[in-house]
Amino acid sequence: MALIDRDNCTLFVIDVQGRLLPAVQSPEQTLANTVALVEVAQLLEIPIAYSEQYPQGLGATEESLLSLLEGKAERFEKQSFSCVSEPQIKTALNQWERKQIIIAGMETHVCVLQTVLELSEMGFQVFVVEDAVSSRKAEDKVLALKRIQQNQVTLVSKEMVMFEWLKRADHPKFKEISREFIR
Repeated sequence: MALIDRDNCTLFVIDVQGRLLPAVQSPEQTLANTVALVEVAQLLEIPIAYSEQYPQGLGATEESLLSLLEGKAERFEKQSFSCVSEPQIKTALNQWERKQIIIAGMETHVCVLQTVLELSEMGFQVFVVEDAVSSRKAEDKVLALKRIQQNQVTLVSKEMVMFEWLKRADHPKFKEISREFIR
């Protein structure tokens, strides 16, 4: 697997919704890491998309995250657990012409897993941000991550993504990003 290339990737945030977030493991950490990824992606002008699973039941995207995404990222409402099973998402993925997809969101063992496996089957290079995904039960996340790795998908951390996006210490945004987001 290659390094993440900021000019060839999209950040995809899956179902970080208001009614679901409190039910998952480590909700504060998952949200904080997802927010940080979104903010850094915006600073580096990396395209972002996000999905909402049945928002009538699970609510909209969590407020602090939604305030960052609304009007600045492509939103997809879905019924399928896999984002890729929704025709409008599949079409958008192909139109973006970016071959690397960075994944954050929930739940790891349902929507994240199914999306990741289908993206991989489609030929995308997929990176799952381990500290920005979660499930209601810890063992479900563990099993999902194991299955994801067995399918040749790369697990990364929030910091790994950020450093690979920056590539160099002399990047014009390095000091700002390092100071605000890398701890």
